[in-house]
Amino acid sequence: MDLYIIGEIVSTNTFKLKMPTTMRIYLVVNVNQIVRYRKPVVGQRVVILKLAEANREKKWKVKKTLNKQKVRGVIKYLVQWKGFTVEHDI
Repeated sequence: MDLYIIGEIVSTNTFKLKMPTTMRIYLVVNVNQIVRYRKPVVGQRVVILKLAEANREKKWKVKKTLNKQKVRGVIKYLVQWKGFTVEHDI
């Protein structure tokens, strides 16, 4: 399944991506941000994550809450996910 598909060319250096509606990101990106997928090299560690199921829904488990803040009346949490690296903290 291709997640990043170029939908249309906006200008000479920007593209609009066709992405799943569940992803809440800005769809217009610079050409420099688009890279071709490369398979892992021999010997590179590949982590395959398993989802936990709760009420027949797949969920990820929170390892630790790192921070919280209130933004426009909504409390947002910075969490560390179990089985993920620091780059995946959201």
